[in-house]
Amino acid sequence: MSHNPQPESPWFALPGHRVIALEGRDAIAFLQSQCMNDVEAAPPGRWQWNGWLTPKGRVIALFALARISAEAAWLIVPDADADALAAQLQRFVLRRQLVMKVLDEIHVAGRFEAPEKAAGASFAGTPEDGIEFDLTGFGLRRTLRIAAGHSAPVDEEAEMRWRASDLRLGFPRLPASQQEQWTPQMLSLDRLHAFSVKKGCYPGQEIVARTHFLGQVKRGLTMFECPNEPEVGANVDVGAAPLGQVVSSARNGEGWIALAVLPVERPEAVVATKGMALRERALLAGLAR
Repeated sequence: MSHNPQPESPWFALPGHRVIALEGRDAIAFLQSQCMNDVEAAPPGRWQWNGWLTPKGRVIALFALARISAEAAWLIVPDADADALAAQLQRFVLRRQLVMKVLDEIHVAGRFEAPEKAAGASFAGTPEDGIEFDLTGFGLRRTLRIAAGHSAPVDEEAEMRWRASDLRLGFPRLPASQQEQWTPQMLSLDRLHAFSVKKGCYPGQEIVARTHFLGQVKRGLTMFECPNEPEVGANVDVGAAPLGQVVSSARNGEGWIALAVLPVERPEAVVATKGMALRERALLAGLAR
């Protein structure tokens, strides 16, 4: 029997992920007033899933929010246009004392290994030397790293595998066509502890809280496997009735994974999108922070 250690999985670039930094006396208070999760509940050295909503409670962008220090935070944005998002947020800064900028000089990379020091919601490292985040869940070992200098090599296959892992763990990757379409509850973001119904006001808070406290969550996220690429935005038919919509997808080996928003209660019938049968699978746990 060989006792040679297995080679570590290499780092690869996640070029779609970009970082928005906010720093200053009012940075945390500003984020608390704008973001859907309780920013003040995360002390320095911790991170959480978070997002920004329209006044009608629809998700504009999802991101990881890391408390870098008492007066600084990073938004790690995987899908939304970081420059456009920062410009939109800047409109609400007004006279608050903070600086916001997109950090183009740093790069985001991932690898399919457990982190060396980060664990759960605690990240490890410094902005100067690089920061690692634990994105493992249900046996899927994953580390995300943010560092200055040269980016990791591009590996489209590994990047797609990372995206598929996000979907399997219940983190929806939203293209531009799916932004401002769904409430946090419709995307089942309660599984990730990604929004708060108890903190003070933020855009869309009234809709989110009312839905929660009145028990009106009628739709949620469902994962499917399918043989070919599903069309994002296409209807999902349960039997003959169009009851849902595909919100994101990723290639998974020789097949595909799709996340769709569907009624929580629906009839037992064949599920398909544009004539292609979908096989429902359970979302994996472990990514909650």
